[in-house]
Amino acid sequence: MEHTPTIRSKIETELKQRGYTFSSFSKISGINRGTFSTMLNSNPPKPISVRQMDLITKALGYPEGWLYELYIDECFYEGKGHWKRIKPFLLRCVELDRKDCIQKVLMRLTEDLSYVSTIFELAEELYKGGKKKESIPFYECVVENERYYQSERLAISQYRLFCNSLNTDLDNNRQAAIKFAPFRRNLPENYQLDALLKLANLHFQFYDYETTIHYAKELEVLVTSIYRHQTQTRTKNRRVINLNTERHLIVYYGQAYLMQGNALEKQGLYEEAMKFIPYYENLTGFEGLDEIGTVEVQKFQIWGKANRLNLEILMGDMTSLSPYVELIRNNPQEILLGLMTIIESANNYSYSIDDILILFAENINEYRELRTNISYYHTNNNLLTYSRFFLELSRYYFNKGSYTEAIDSMLISLKASSQLNDKTYYIKSITLLFEKYKDHSTEEQRTEYEKAIKAVESNMRQMTS
Repeated sequence: MEHTPTIRSKIETELKQRGYTFSSFSKISGINRGTFSTMLNSNPPKPISVRQMDLITKALGYPEGWLYELYIDECFYEGKGHWKRIKPFLLRCVELDRKDCIQKVLMRLTEDLSYVSTIFELAEELYKGGKKKESIPFYECVVENERYYQSERLAISQYRLFCNSLNTDLDNNRQAAIKFAPFRRNLPENYQLDALLKLANLHFQFYDYETTIHYAKELEVLVTSIYRHQTQTRTKNRRVINLNTERHLIVYYGQAYLMQGNALEKQGLYEEAMKFIPYYENLTGFEGLDEIGTVEVQKFQIWGKANRLNLEILMGDMTSLSPYVELIRNNPQEILLGLMTIIESANNYSYSIDDILILFAENINEYRELRTNISYYHTNNNLLTYSRFFLELSRYYFNKGSYTEAIDSMLISLKASSQLNDKTYYIKSITLLFEKYKDHSTEEQRTEYEKAIKAVESNMRQMTS
């Protein structure tokens, strides 16, 4: 039967083959001779630390991580896990990207489920230390081994994995949201605020506006309760302990109403959407405002004014067009969304906006130039807006018979949608639109369309594989 080498037998073999004594090797490794001797010769032998193992590896000229697989047994000497050795070893495995060793250690550790809480604490330490990607295997281990479905650490682990899994693939994000959603109520309040805002935004991207409203209402109830509690605390002259959230509390308060209004707007329920504007357009009386909160108040004021004009235009009120144009001119960050509203209204009510397109020609040309670098719009919301803008612009040009401009705009929209794995949107809207006007396309445009479709199919295969 073949003898399985141990970490000590490997080291002893190396020393003999190279002619090292304990004394000579202690000099080149930096490990005290007596310490080195007790590691190999004592009965029982003195445990080897990760640092000592790395010094031995370096002295023998082997690459970092040599003997790491054998060191796992050192972490479980006499069958018991020794966290003082395990934690430094896991941290070194993280540094060296030794996922194989991490998985083996975690499997051994979770033979005793009392270690789940310890693994969670290490995951949190890594995450809060900026090693979000590296923390994933540890959170996955907690999820697989947590015994209590209602536990807070299970909910936090699921939330961390959910946040980490989000990318530009809408189908991936939809599945991630479905998987995480049942755990949201077991999160601490600060995480609940962020989670609900994320879930509402994601479902808005999925065109699932009813679910968007559901999560926005849930956010409204939670943030109102937290705000009421903080107000009562101030009334009693007690110190308010601010929640550790990604955004200022006022953001969650305002967004809870803003998201409901936006979701109603997308369903064509303009008058109902208008009713939500007063809840976020003037938040100057919100208690506990600091410098950051004041900036957020100003943002909501702009959004409130813009959304009021936006809804009036979508309802066909042309008297709002001039002030709306002026507003987006003075707020460049709103130009893309603002123009999309104007174009959508023009398409619905069949009126010309050529003068407005000329006014913003420079901005539109800048957007067009991004066709070779759509990744500039690095978030899904921006990519969606970018894609929808050019689709609406394409429809406008088709309606007025400007086919070349229409198909050029449509192709830009298609390329943006392909990056999102936005199957429903691009199939129902862009493809059907091109097929309808295919006879008006040039040979060059048809070639570019075929290339874009192949790229879409390729992206989808990569995202689903």
